[in-house]
Amino acid sequence: MSDAHEWLKRLEAKAAAKDLDVCVVGLGYVGLPLAVQFARSGARVTGIDLDPTKVERINAGTSYIDDVPSDDLAEQVNAGRLRATTDFDAAGAADSISVAVPTPLSKYREPDLASVLSVGDELKRRLRAGQLVVLESTTYPGTTEELLLPMLQESGLTVGEEFFLAFSPERVDPGRRDFMIHNTPRVVGGVTEACTKAALAVYRVAIETMVPVSSARAAEMAKILENTFRSVNIALVNEVALMCDRLDVPVFEVIRAAATKPFGFMPFYPGPGLGGHCLPVDPLYLSWKMRTLDYKARFIELAEEVNRSMPHHVVERVSKALNRHRKAVNGARVLLIGVAYKPDIDDVRESPAADVIAGLRALGADVRYHDPFVPEYRFQEDVLRSSSLDEGLDGCDCAVIVTNHSGIDYRRLVESAPVVVDARNATEGLRHLGDVVSI
Repeated sequence: MSDAHEWLKRLEAKAAAKDLDVCVVGLGYVGLPLAVQFARSGARVTGIDLDPTKVERINAGTSYIDDVPSDDLAEQVNAGRLRATTDFDAAGAADSISVAVPTPLSKYREPDLASVLSVGDELKRRLRAGQLVVLESTTYPGTTEELLLPMLQESGLTVGEEFFLAFSPERVDPGRRDFMIHNTPRVVGGVTEACTKAALAVYRVAIETMVPVSSARAAEMAKILENTFRSVNIALVNEVALMCDRLDVPVFEVIRAAATKPFGFMPFYPGPGLGGHCLPVDPLYLSWKMRTLDYKARFIELAEEVNRSMPHHVVERVSKALNRHRKAVNGARVLLIGVAYKPDIDDVRESPAADVIAGLRALGADVRYHDPFVPEYRFQEDVLRSSSLDEGLDGCDCAVIVTNHSGIDYRRLVESAPVVVDARNATEGLRHLGDVVSI
């Protein structure tokens, strides 16, 4: 076509008419909710995932993600608006392709972009004129332009004219019910201005509020800032908790008192360590990138040091608590309450429970867990699960609250366990009923 903007106009027109074929690559905690929301908004959606079990379950209308009820998924599948496949050829027919694959850390705690690169390799062989590609996976600033763009340009198409490339970071908070995919404002930055316009047109079909920024790099940095902000502030209150421990001052009381100030203070709360895919991982992407530019991200690295020390602090609290009861950690039965990384979900990714378990086992403890959301938990080897709280309390020497699930009978726990180490302040108001040690 002679008009360099004709492809953009065509894509905008299809989006305005809700006549879109959307492809979502990666059907996990980010991709599946996005796919369902696009389908609910009227798009024809194909999800691609290399896990045939996920594909089979989606096509049967059975969800494996708590934030996506099976009834909602089945409605879209049965209406013919959503299907899943393992075949990347499906991407070739799409108007828009959203990439939501994992971006973990390597064993050296450096960015592992293998999944993004693998998807890029698949897409470059199928890319056609008029398509939009949006990377949603959290990564360091520059990834979209420095890694994904060169791969897609091997197709021979020109970015901003014949195809469009943007970054729009996911903002998924598993278990949340007030802000979901459709009503959480979405940042987007394109490689060119036309790329931004293309992404805005497509994503407005499914998402209420779009926030355009000047570039893909700015969008990448915005996402990293969001999670670094939380990580650093959690590290601050974790260190305050360590200081309050030595000063014999109740840290949660201190935070509540400070939070009464109507300006200039935002409460964060200490815990046994960071969990989930985002907070323990995303800031380190920025830290790694800055090292390549001969700059040390001091706040990020100090925050990681403090947050990673918290499971060890919990283990120390357990040891001291048992010692007061004339019990050694070696041979003691310790019951962990919760192994998910946050309350009322089944997600155990990067959960601090893993490091608490490792620390207790290294001291010879017999560790078991009770978590109504996690029927099976494996860390190096299976951890024995107590299906009920009473079963877990039978023979227990110490209970440790790692995750403050709302359905736990904390009164029963405090009254029955010889000693409770509460890393989440879940037993406030109940501590007069038993021996409770706060973090």
